[in-house]
Amino acid sequence: MPIFSESLRTDVLTWLETHVPEARRHHILRVEAMARQLAADHGVDQERAAWAGVLHDLAKCFQPARLLAMARAAGLPLDPVDEANPHLLHAEVGAIVARDRFGVTDSQVLAAIANHTLGRPGMDALSCVVFLADSLEPGRGDSPQLRRLRQLSHQNLVAAVAQTCDESIRKLIDKHRLIHPRTVLTRNWFWQASRQSTLLPSAWLSA
Repeated sequence: MPIFSESLRTDVLTWLETHVPEARRHHILRVEAMARQLAADHGVDQERAAWAGVLHDLAKCFQPARLLAMARAAGLPLDPVDEANPHLLHAEVGAIVARDRFGVTDSQVLAAIANHTLGRPGMDALSCVVFLADSLEPGRGDSPQLRRLRQLSHQNLVAAVAQTCDESIRKLIDKHRLIHPRTVLTRNWFWQASRQSTLLPSAWLSA
């Protein structure tokens, strides 16, 4: 992947100015900052975490038809929930944009971008960092539950992913929304992993 430099970061932010609104750009910068801090707390590569944070929402504002077309062209597996709510594809399509527009080839960074919305069973620590930063950055609110999850995210990535999935599922149920199967699979994997540390070593190679 390209070296994470200020000039390349500026190129990305300039591109974002014409593709996402200002409020979304502020969110991206908060995710970048929180991802870097979580990475430092958990011994994950901070540069990769920051880079994935800057890039994670490249396709956030793409129209549904474009998201579906790009996903199909890339051969991504589509669940009926994706078809009903193509916005959920923005993470995986964003990884395609990061690769094709900005030359990102680092497989862990691309995975972290692709996994930041729905998670993925067995995803590595870098993906967990970006997933949590996206869900818990300060702009998301200041409820007691969010404060608790933020504190947990700095202490235990595995438990924080499991409990953040729980919170997301609760909100979707309260709103009578569809729940993507991958969110449930992610939740179950990380709940089990939080109780069986033998699941972690092969999946959590951050180098």
